Amino acid sequence: MSAKHPVVCVTGSSGAGTTTVKNAFEHIFRREGISPIVVEGDSFHRFDRVAMKQAIAKAQDEGRILSHFGPEGNIFDKLEDLFRVYGETGAGQTRKYLHSEEEAAPYGQQPGEFTPWEDIPPNSDLLFYEGLHGGVASEGVNVAQFVDLLIGVVPIVNLEWIQKIHRDTAQRGYSAEAVTDTILRRMHDYVHFITPQFSRTHVNFQRVPTVDTSNPFISRDIPTPDESFIVIRFRDPKKVDFPYLLNMIADSFMSRPNTIVVPAAKMGFAMEIILTPMIHDLIEEKRRLSR
Repeated sequence: MSAKHPVVCVTGSSGAGTTTVKNAFEHIFRREGISPIVVEGDSFHRFDRVAMKQAIAKAQDEGRILSHFGPEGNIFDKLEDLFRVYGETGAGQTRKYLHSEEEAAPYGQQPGEFTPWEDIPPNSDLLFYEGLHGGVASEGVNVAQFVDLLIGVVPIVNLEWIQKIHRDTAQRGYSAEAVTDTILRRMHDYVHFITPQFSRTHVNFQRVPTVDTSNPFISRDIPTPDESFIVIRFRDPKKVDFPYLLNMIADSFMSRPNTIVVPAAKMGFAMEIILTPMIHDLIEEKRRLSR
């Protein structure tokens, strides 16, 4: 961890809502005049799109598990190196994963490929990571130890599956059966490398629906924000002004001494008023040490 070169991570499973947090942070950075280095977790996958399909097929033939959730599908050591080097020097290397033709066109590459590794620009205020593994720890690697502020975004698992099934069938052309097979194939890695991260976070945002999601594989639609709550858990509640939050966020309430519950429609607003003071404190300490 580093006070002079802070590392901030949003970690969550695919489709969990980390993009909402990323948008909240963009608002915070703009208001606070912060210049971040933005790192996408997909950049640290081990294989490009074509090679990943081939590697999964080979692993299945050999009776092994391979997914984007686990260490075989990622370069955790490279991610750990980036966080460590950035925390020490404000430098490091990263690359981009090109998801679409629109993203790939400026680089003259194909969707599903990586750009070359490049040095990150100098003079940034902090590193901001959004992806699957901001707080991961596995054999020989502990990414979480170099993170100054770790935020988890995680719906309850049935809701996460509903979101994935609907997204992958509607936007990516997969059948519901194929998506279900993917969920089952990567379950071991989900249990061992995704969920443990949420015990290391400073703040967790968990979306909980108020409608029946008991069989996610037959759900016709995704519960709306008006049909959900966000359960927000703080590792250190002594640093949180709960009366202020309860006053600012309509219809919120506390369920435990370290937990506040807010309507899901207020999620973005809640994130901004909760996370802004945390980011402000990191930057103030950075600037104090840089004088």
